[in-house]
Amino acid sequence: MYNYRQFVKSVLCVSSTCLATASFADNEFTAKDVRFEGLMRVSPASLYAQLPISNGDKVDDAKVAELVRVLFKTGSFEDVIAQRDEDDLIFRVTERPAIASIKLSGNKAIDSDTLMKALKDAGLTEGEVLKRATLDHIRGELQRQYLAQGRYDATIDVQQIAKPRNRVAIEINVNEGESARITAINIIGAKAFSEKELLKRFQLKKSHLTSFFKGDDKYARERLMGDLESLRSYYLDRGYINFAINSHQVSLSQDKQHVFIDISINEGDKYQFGDTKILGELPVSEQELQKFILFKNGLTYSQQLVTASSKLMKQRLGTEGYLFSEVNAIPDIDEQNKKVNLSLFVNPAKQNYVRRINFIGNNKTDDHVLRREMRQFEGTLASTDKIDLSKLRLQRLGFFKEVSIETPKVPNTTDQVDLNVKVEEQPSGTLTASIGYSGGSGAIFSLGVSQNNFLGTGNKVGINLNRSETSDNYNISFLDPYFTMDGVSRGYNLYYRNTKLDSLNVSRYATDSQGASLSFGYPIDETKSISFSLGVDQTDLTLGTLASQLVKNFVAEHGNSITTYTGTASWSYSTLNRGVFATSGASQRLLLEFAVPPSDVNYLKVSYNGQLYVPLNDDFVVRLRTDLGYGDSLPFYKNYFAGGYGSVRGYRDNTLGPRSPSFVGDPDPEVVGGNVLVENSVELIVPTPFAKDYRQLRTVFFVDSGMVYYRNNPPYNFDLSNLRYSAGVSIAWLTAIGPLSFSLSRPFNDQATDEKQSFQFTIGQPF
Repeated sequence: MYNYRQFVKSVLCVSSTCLATASFADNEFTAKDVRFEGLMRVSPASLYAQLPISNGDKVDDAKVAELVRVLFKTGSFEDVIAQRDEDDLIFRVTERPAIASIKLSGNKAIDSDTLMKALKDAGLTEGEVLKRATLDHIRGELQRQYLAQGRYDATIDVQQIAKPRNRVAIEINVNEGESARITAINIIGAKAFSEKELLKRFQLKKSHLTSFFKGDDKYARERLMGDLESLRSYYLDRGYINFAINSHQVSLSQDKQHVFIDISINEGDKYQFGDTKILGELPVSEQELQKFILFKNGLTYSQQLVTASSKLMKQRLGTEGYLFSEVNAIPDIDEQNKKVNLSLFVNPAKQNYVRRINFIGNNKTDDHVLRREMRQFEGTLASTDKIDLSKLRLQRLGFFKEVSIETPKVPNTTDQVDLNVKVEEQPSGTLTASIGYSGGSGAIFSLGVSQNNFLGTGNKVGINLNRSETSDNYNISFLDPYFTMDGVSRGYNLYYRNTKLDSLNVSRYATDSQGASLSFGYPIDETKSISFSLGVDQTDLTLGTLASQLVKNFVAEHGNSITTYTGTASWSYSTLNRGVFATSGASQRLLLEFAVPPSDVNYLKVSYNGQLYVPLNDDFVVRLRTDLGYGDSLPFYKNYFAGGYGSVRGYRDNTLGPRSPSFVGDPDPEVVGGNVLVENSVELIVPTPFAKDYRQLRTVFFVDSGMVYYRNNPPYNFDLSNLRYSAGVSIAWLTAIGPLSFSLSRPFNDQATDEKQSFQFTIGQPF
């Protein structure tokens, strides 16, 4: 074999590697075969497809140089040498190593996913060929990531570790350093507003007393860009349409620990709204669109009002099927009168029809459960109102943590869209199970299952079994919210409760109850519904040694066995935005319960529950709750009780209200409840510290008040001055076994006879 390397006439240096080619000028020949030596991962076929040569072509020095350049351009080789073996052309190659793995360490301020994405954008991923220049590019890219976070002293160390089969492992060790702290922020050119007022809108702050845990004095480029945009919006919303940011400079101290920010602005003059015209193709009347313009002539100009008006007009057009309409505001500035005349150009585009509705993410819930909540149907004109209402109804189910609806255009059409409904499921039930022993109750076994989306059908099923030496409790309930396609619901409830009086050392009384009920619900419209139920209850009473006088009087009048036929009627209203952990909207429920002949007792009971969510901003929400109740001729076991979680926190469950002694001078009178209930709560819902998912974890500061009264029965007559109050903090967590709720509270006007409980815990009762 004759080696032409000794006759090299030209040397190409590519990527710091010297390329040697043999001289073929004086030895032009016909290449019968083209071969590669040294290939490990790269396939010869992929190279043959790129080389501009075939067997039988003539070869000379220029041709070989061109072929070598082509091979280098593939980026797969560190070295390429061309040789001739008789009439064969041979390329001896040295492949660049492949990246076997990439490992990051030392990064805390920036998560690994973000850094790995930056590396991928820089061309560094597992399986790719490693180029020498890439490593320097890696250091530079990661360094830029940390500079953007204000970590100017961050260092990046990249190591290569050789692996078998010409592979390398890349280990990147990051020393993040410390974030530079903002020492000063100066706004130069502010005249209409004070610098202090403007800086209130900034996320970035100069170092202050609480910066240690807030971290708002740490410089980050993204946050500065956001603050500059907030500054711009602040001026544009107050009439300064010509406002401009001339420049912004970020200076760093010599030790790289202190940042100084200077922002130069030009406020310009203040303007008012002038005349407004609606132009373009109008599929609805101009008078109709005028209703959605939120400003008028003479009002201080506000870009926010212009944007909001355009959005409302687009939504109105969307209700007519124009999902992709545009409303563009074109300003005409009247410098003499300092007014902005606006022309709102309407481009409705084409009406859109829904071709198909696709559900994504409902791994547990059947499609038909989602489809029956949709108010936008396939094959009909698309409507933003119906799409938004469909989304709201899905959120109210309480099955999903997140619901989003996208309307992509159908390819190759101009008037069709698909509805892609994406849901993220969350726990929609409660599971409790326990085995224990109590000195008073003996061995205890309990099992409870409550599922609002049973087997993904949307049906509600509850099964509770509880056995101990003192009592047995069994309850089964079922509700089909779509017994008919029109949304008529049907439910059943069966229960049995037995108290084993003989196993107790002392007891006031025991009740053995069994019963069943059948209920139906009817939707009135999208926010209101009514329901009715009929039931039967058999309650047997057994008096203990310390039964209260109230209980003894009831048994003397009605006997020990009471059969009651009950009827209920209720009205419900809800505009809540979600079924679990709502943040806006209101709900009300009015319930009427009564005994019907031939019951052994006759009574009437009216209850009201209402709640209102008022968002203060994106993070804080106020919730107001009211529970009211009134009963006439109630059996004592139907009385209202107060105290505990969901009532007045800080007091033991069902301990607030009238008491009845079993004998004169009874030191511990029994709580017997009353026929008047008053409860109220004011809650402030705040972001939970260190929690990323606010839709599964909720923190609340609250003030509760409430009391139960007994009308015409001194000293328990209705008197608001006897209300009990408490304040505290509560946390609810939506888990796989149901909502877990904790509260820590303190009563602040409790009486000597009240039973207090600072820490309270419950399963299955969210806010």
